[in-house]
Amino acid sequence: MATMRDVAERAGVSIATVSFVVNNTKPVTDSTRKRIEEAMAELGFRRNSVARALASRQTRILALVYPALEHHLSTSGIEFITSAAREARSNDYHLVVWPVSNDAAELADLVGQGLVDGVLLMEVQLADPRVGVLQSLDSPFVLIGRTAEPSGLDYVDIDFDESIRRCVDHLWDVGHRNIALISGDQRVPSFERYGPYVRMEDAFRRIAAERHFEPVVLNTRSGAKYGREIALELSRTHPQASGVVIFGEPTVTGLLAGLRAAGRRVPDDVSVVAALAAADIAYTTDPPLTTLTSPGVELGQLAVRALLRRLSGGEPLPPELRCGEFLPGESTAAPPHVAPSA
Repeated sequence: MATMRDVAERAGVSIATVSFVVNNTKPVTDSTRKRIEEAMAELGFRRNSVARALASRQTRILALVYPALEHHLSTSGIEFITSAAREARSNDYHLVVWPVSNDAAELADLVGQGLVDGVLLMEVQLADPRVGVLQSLDSPFVLIGRTAEPSGLDYVDIDFDESIRRCVDHLWDVGHRNIALISGDQRVPSFERYGPYVRMEDAFRRIAAERHFEPVVLNTRSGAKYGREIALELSRTHPQASGVVIFGEPTVTGLLAGLRAAGRRVPDDVSVVAALAAADIAYTTDPPLTTLTSPGVELGQLAVRALLRRLSGGEPLPPELRCGEFLPGESTAAPPHVAPSA
């Protein structure tokens, strides 16, 4: 079945322009309208009469765009979604999850049908093409995350500087001076210039410079399998690292298993802090993890409030940065004593 993307390509216009014709939401020149209507006829494109009827009024539906096929949906991600859904429901809105990829054209197809009042955009990249699509469609939206230049955009996000600082401070205070960060792999196309990975690593390197220690940064794909592999690599290439901050909730259990396989005991030989993970993860590991929780519940509420403010036409809410709660567990301790060389 033909989509608005197909029509746009045939008519030589943007998807946004096709949306304006389909939903009759903005004036379009007669010549452009004619080209679009001819393309629709040639391709057998059918207007969604329900969407067109809804385009002139509120649907009271909000869409949360999450690239579920590329990104693991972690427990902290579920916390965010359920929190956003509760906040929407308390304001007489419904929240639907759109598991579309980072493909801007796919998003344009969906938003252009006029089925939702506004969009919450998750898993934001520093240069995210989806932002331009939403702007071109005049669709109200809020980012959960930030682009490289977020000025003028509505967003809520994690305070990555403060988050990594709390993790490093804890390890530093118990005596660790060789600290490693394990984060996501930006070489994977769907995570290229992925905001959280970039900001977490940049903040870690700044803190290392302040504290005058050599930062060790290892990157891995998300998942227990890759956590085990990166633990073995860390033990082989950086055996001096006695403190580890792991950013990647699905990778944590594999990391602990890999450390055990390498003969490194937690916390006797190496201390581990899970950064921005769900609080419950501490109770799924042995030993229970020291964890900096993700502020997903709070961010879910704030994002919906910001979007509803935008929909109401009121003064936009200011951007919000939030840090989670630090929960001491049993996975951190003083570093092992290093015997003097003979």
